[in-house]
Amino acid sequence: MLLQIEDVTKTYPGARPVLQGVSLSLDAGQTLALTGESGSGKSTLLHLAGALDSFDSGEITLCGTPLSGLDDTGRAALRRSRVALVFQQFNLIPSLTVGQNLSFHARLAGRHDPAWTHELTDRLGLGDLTGRYPEQLSGGQQQRVAIGRALAARPDLLLADEPTGNLDETASAAVMALMLDLVRDSGTALFLVTHSERVAARLDLRAHLRGGRIA
Repeated sequence: MLLQIEDVTKTYPGARPVLQGVSLSLDAGQTLALTGESGSGKSTLLHLAGALDSFDSGEITLCGTPLSGLDDTGRAALRRSRVALVFQQFNLIPSLTVGQNLSFHARLAGRHDPAWTHELTDRLGLGDLTGRYPEQLSGGQQQRVAIGRALAARPDLLLADEPTGNLDETASAAVMALMLDLVRDSGTALFLVTHSERVAARLDLRAHLRGGRIA
């Protein structure tokens, strides 16, 4: 089991509980869509699964490592070596070219593979753009760079939070198709937060959050 979430709770100070005993699991190479209304706790659960934040009770085990026993440094090390992230806002580094952005996380993780990065560049249609900077790209192009950057290090788990939410329907469909093809070819598991029923239907598994619980 790549990711095991067991009876996890999370409450932010001064707020109502966000997660109230959530459990789900994901095997290596599987894809999971998490749906739910705004405020249901989707992004919070995604962040906890990726060791981006701590939870109140329960347990999350990622790649055989219980997250409850890790401090901030330990969680950061696990993220760097095992997890990649794609968000709606792209979060590219503006001072780096497309080519430099693509290899950035892989170099940090010590797993830069020029041949794989070149394959990603070609399949994402970025071959003619590697010398450009993020501000010179369209939204769809920037999101393709973000996906390539995330997958360049061949992570065990890719976390994606509404990754095509800023794109129009045509660009969204094209980017999502590319991401799913690349995820499956690389053997990476995908945990995807989405509002789209169409997108959710394309993944292996589906979970729905309602009021901080799996419905």
